[in-house]
Amino acid sequence: MYDRAMARNLPSPVALRAFEAAARHLSFTRAAKELFVTQSAVSHQVKTLEEDLGSRLFLRLTRQLRLTEDGESLLSVLRDSFDRIEETVGKMRTGSATGPLSVGLTPYFATRWLTRRIGLFSARHPEIEMRLHLSNSPADFDRMDLDLAVAWGRGDWPGLVSELLVPTRIIAVCSPALIENGPPLRELADLRHHTLLQEIDHGFWRDWLAAVGAGAVTPRSSVTMDDPNVVHQAAVEGQGVALGAEALLDDELSQGRLVRPFDRSVEMGGGYCLVHPPNARNRPNVKAFCEWLSAEARASGS
Repeated sequence: MYDRAMARNLPSPVALRAFEAAARHLSFTRAAKELFVTQSAVSHQVKTLEEDLGSRLFLRLTRQLRLTEDGESLLSVLRDSFDRIEETVGKMRTGSATGPLSVGLTPYFATRWLTRRIGLFSARHPEIEMRLHLSNSPADFDRMDLDLAVAWGRGDWPGLVSELLVPTRIIAVCSPALIENGPPLRELADLRHHTLLQEIDHGFWRDWLAAVGAGAVTPRSSVTMDDPNVVHQAAVEGQGVALGAEALLDDELSQGRLVRPFDRSVEMGGGYCLVHPPNARNRPNVKAFCEWLSAEARASGS
C-alpha cells in the first residue's frame, strides 16, 4: 500500500517558517525579530527555499518586498496549515490543563481510600474530568493511556517517578464475633486454632508472623484470595483472621465491624505509591491532582 508519510518530499520546515513570517510581514527584518534570529538568517533560509523549489518567491525591490505569484500561492497554503496547527496545539494545551485525567488504581486502594475522597478534588477542580482505571495488574504506561497511577510497591519502578503515599503498617484484624464465639485469640500462639485469610503471592502472613516473633506458629488452615477487598469482607463475616494496612481499615475499625486481636503492627516496607512518567507533572491537570493527593495523604496521617 502506498504510504504518503514515507513519501513526503517537503522543503526544510525552518525555511518554510522563515518564508511564512517574511511573507506575512513583507519584511526580512520584522520576520527576524519574530523568529529571534538575524535578518541575514531569514534571507538565507528564503534563498535556500527558492533554490529548492526552483522558483522566485519574492520580488526584491528597493526597500520593499513583494510576493510573486508562486509566493502568494505558497503563503496561502502555509497560512492555512499553520493556522490549523496552532488551533490544534492550542486545544491540546488547554486540554492538558482541564481535559480528562486518567489514573490507574488497584480496586482495593480505590475502594478503601480514594473514592471516599475524590469528591473533594472534583469540587476544587470541576474542570478536570477524572477517569479511574481499576486493575490488579501493574500499571503499564507504555500500553495503557494513563497519566499517573497509585500502585503498591517499594519504589522499584525503573524510569518512573514514585512518591510514597500510604505506608504499609500492617495489622491483624478479625470480626468481633470471632473473638466472642470462636476459639481463644488472646495471644499470637492462638492463631494455630484459626483460619488465616491472605492475598495470593504476597506472603504477608509469613513475613508478619516472623516480624512479631511468631514465625513458628502454624494456623489451623488458610484461605488465599486474589482480591484484598474480598479478604477483608471475609474477615468481617467472621471467616478468619486477616492482615491489612492500618490506614485503609479505618472505617471497619471505627465502626466496630473489625477489631484488632493483637496490639502489634509491622512496617513491611513500601506501600501505596504515586507513580508517573518523569515529565507528567509538566501538565497542569496532573500537577494539580498529584499535589492534592499528596496533601490528602499527609492530612489523613497515612
